[in-house]
Amino acid sequence: MTAAMVEAAVAALRARAGAVAPKLCIVTGSGLGAALEAVEVRTRLAAAEIPGFPVSGVQGHAGQVLLGRLKGQDVACLSGRAHAYEGHAPGALALPLRTMRAVGCEAAVLVSTVGSINPEIAPGRLALVADHINITGYSPLIGPNDDAVGPRFPGMAEAYDPQLRATARRAGEAAGLKLAEGVMVHHMGPSFETPAQIRACRLLGGDLVGMSMVPETVIARHCGLKVLGIGAVTNMGTGLGPPPSHDDTLAGARSLARDVGTLLGALMERWAGPC
Repeated sequence: MTAAMVEAAVAALRARAGAVAPKLCIVTGSGLGAALEAVEVRTRLAAAEIPGFPVSGVQGHAGQVLLGRLKGQDVACLSGRAHAYEGHAPGALALPLRTMRAVGCEAAVLVSTVGSINPEIAPGRLALVADHINITGYSPLIGPNDDAVGPRFPGMAEAYDPQLRATARRAGEAAGLKLAEGVMVHHMGPSFETPAQIRACRLLGGDLVGMSMVPETVIARHCGLKVLGIGAVTNMGTGLGPPPSHDDTLAGARSLARDVGTLLGALMERWAGPC
């Protein structure tokens, strides 16, 4: 994927929305679209209307781009996301966040449904992501690098911005939400993990497991976006509770969408931009 593809996507956005200038991008996943209900939407586009944007075929992913305001702050929202397990090329998966960076976003709030592999983090909670472990060997940066987009070898020392996490913790406390925090393990999917894989992930130091946030974090950091990761814990990992299913994931996400929306609103009230 080249800078020219980003420019084409930006042009398509601005043709519909004018001189958009959001400073923050919010990405929501399976069943979490309702978390964006408080956004005062000024422009709504289908992902398919933007050249090169991947379109998800997974239930619970709306595939929309929303531009508007939340608690007085200009935001761009990606409601629904595409995944590597759907067969999308790495460049296509990278394009949405790179486009958000190109229109002015400085940070991305990545929200996804996750499983817990830590008995102390029960389903029904929100968890801030402090770090990640990628057990797949897959990177969305595979292939030629365009230095105009980001460096060939981006660092990941603070992939999840500590100051943004601190702001989110204060926002959660003010909103009466008891936020957990932990390390995300990336599993490619689309199959759920085996009990042995979950045990191995726990031994590696993981607390949460998911199929989407980690590649997005790599993409975001590569192009200069700071990242706040929020996991909506919908289930325990395989072997630690009832066998997970996508239907249960969607049901859990719908029950957590209000809490996600509350946290996003409280975060925006304290938002002063990345430091």
